[in-house]
Amino acid sequence: MSSTTNSSASARISALLDENSFVEIGSAVTARNTDFNMKDNETPSDGVVTGYGIIDGNLVYVYSQDASVMNGTIGEMHAKKIVRMYEMAVKMGAPVIGLIDCAGMRLQEATDALNGFGEIYAKKALASGIVPQIDIVFGNCGGGMAVMTAMSDFTFMVQDAKLFLNSPDAIEGNDVSKCDTADSAFQSAESGLADFVGDENEVLAKVRELITILPANNKDERFDDCTDDLNRACTQISAMAGDTANALALIADGYRFFEVKASYAKEMVTGFMKLNGAVVGAVANRTEVSGKDSDETKQLDAVLTSEGCLKAADFVNFCDAFNIPVLTLTNVKGFEATKASEKELAKAAAHLTYAFTNASVPKVNVVIGETYGSAYLTMNSKSIGADIVYAWPEAQIGMMDATLAAKIMYAKEIEESENKPAFIREKAAEYQALQTSVAGAAKRGYVDTVIAPEDTRKYVIGAFEMLYTKREDRPGKKHGAIS
Repeated sequence: MSSTTNSSASARISALLDENSFVEIGSAVTARNTDFNMKDNETPSDGVVTGYGIIDGNLVYVYSQDASVMNGTIGEMHAKKIVRMYEMAVKMGAPVIGLIDCAGMRLQEATDALNGFGEIYAKKALASGIVPQIDIVFGNCGGGMAVMTAMSDFTFMVQDAKLFLNSPDAIEGNDVSKCDTADSAFQSAESGLADFVGDENEVLAKVRELITILPANNKDERFDDCTDDLNRACTQISAMAGDTANALALIADGYRFFEVKASYAKEMVTGFMKLNGAVVGAVANRTEVSGKDSDETKQLDAVLTSEGCLKAADFVNFCDAFNIPVLTLTNVKGFEATKASEKELAKAAAHLTYAFTNASVPKVNVVIGETYGSAYLTMNSKSIGADIVYAWPEAQIGMMDATLAAKIMYAKEIEESENKPAFIREKAAEYQALQTSVAGAAKRGYVDTVIAPEDTRKYVIGAFEMLYTKREDRPGKKHGAIS
């Protein structure tokens, strides 16, 4: 139903949406400016195709930039068309998907183009937390466009696309041959801006899948029929406790876990799953990354990093904004201890602690390993607001490792002991029984139930069903100042 010629911009929309579902809006719009060489330039649709369509029965609003029209640069009317999509999406309560291929601001339109950028920023900010915002970078996304993309909830990149605030060659001491900071690999693994990287078909398929998972807006309650056994035993989950992305897939309906930012801060897993047909956000510590072969497994420290904390905090904030319950699998012994991490880690941990505490959605925590000190508190502990806390029998919860605690508490006695190793083992066993075992935590009410690992799915589903009607009032305030 589009009147636009078969440009790459419209072809990408057709590939993304259900067949023949796209309805174009504003196809006759062109640039108003006639300064410089604009009078002689044709600007069909002013370089952006806009409209709405369907993805697997779900309404979405789409804009797709056309690099064949002045390199896809944003001018006054180009910006107004995108702003119009946001206005309609917020009114109708439907996601906005941007297909990005843009050389930046249109220089010929100067302050009109600059103002257009600002108007898009404002609309994106106001739409945040109301409708999901997804960007797909197909070509160039530089300068102010990079800021627009960073304001979206999820960003997907085609492998050969470029995303940058400053060009790699504009960074002092760097050039693209040394480090291509605009490359999709850098933006996914180093900056964490890209949630997923692949070829065009893979990226479009992932976006379609994400749209079927997410609620359409912050008032939408999405449920699917669940054909999976609600009491299905997760018999292999203990063996997958290290790579929690696999453990979450075992728990999920149909074994489907949609991980986001998988290449970034791999020690922290974030993503979506469905439990009894309802979407749930998942956050988990990860101590190993499994390769295709067993010898490819990479071991990770069971610690919180600044990158992992910020990744998880942003994800929890998104889930809370869209009323998506949060499940955590906790296995963390402390914080990363390096000179570099000390610059940012305390603030990043504060962001994550605040995100979990501030979130009013149902929150369930499953302690699956050793969890010690403030790092455990940060990971959705009962003390900062988890509604239900489960723990596996072999898990540990405490101030620190029992052996280390014994060495600190009995330093003088150890020095005087004739058999130091035996004495340390004795005192460590006493400390573990009293202070770090899940039985001890359960006696004090910090763990609600100790569960067998294979029963995790049925207990978690039961908890979220019980918490479905949760309502939690907070002190009246404009907003917190931590996030």
